[in-house]
Amino acid sequence: MKEITLDTKISELLEIEGMKDILIKINPKFKKLNNPVLRNTLAKVATIKQAAIVGGMEPKDLLNKIRESLGQKPIDIKVEDNNLPQKEITKEPKIIINANELLNEDKNPLAVTRKNLKKLKDNEVLMIKSDFKPEPLIDEFTKSGYKVYCKMINSNRFETYIEK
Repeated sequence: MKEITLDTKISELLEIEGMKDILIKINPKFKKLNNPVLRNTLAKVATIKQAAIVGGMEPKDLLNKIRESLGQKPIDIKVEDNNLPQKEITKEPKIIINANELLNEDKNPLAVTRKNLKKLKDNEVLMIKSDFKPEPLIDEFTKSGYKVYCKMINSNRFETYIEK
């Protein structure tokens, strides 16, 4: 079996028999993996490190719990925060998306966000509401050159702003 690292994609883990249930047992927030749309879309881009952030865990803790469940030895690593400081976006959003509602409707938040960003003019803003920090989406849109800002409203509410 391939060694599991912070960069291992969640979709790779889900190929292992019973891993979805193990992940849900590790963190109940991973119940979203029961959604086939999430498994077939975001799980393909999300790494263990990103999934840990979505689940409100330390990446090293999630990694080692997964490794232990697979008979791999835990590793002691320092996890670098490679996210650059985000400059707050204060413009009113032209479009608001609720990621939780989309997932409940078996829709893909990444695809819906991309489609809606195409509707915006330059310097306009889209906001994503969710009960988790959407780390994979943040990384995808940051890499695509968008300005992205995420703020935690409370432990169960995040607002992510994407400026075109």
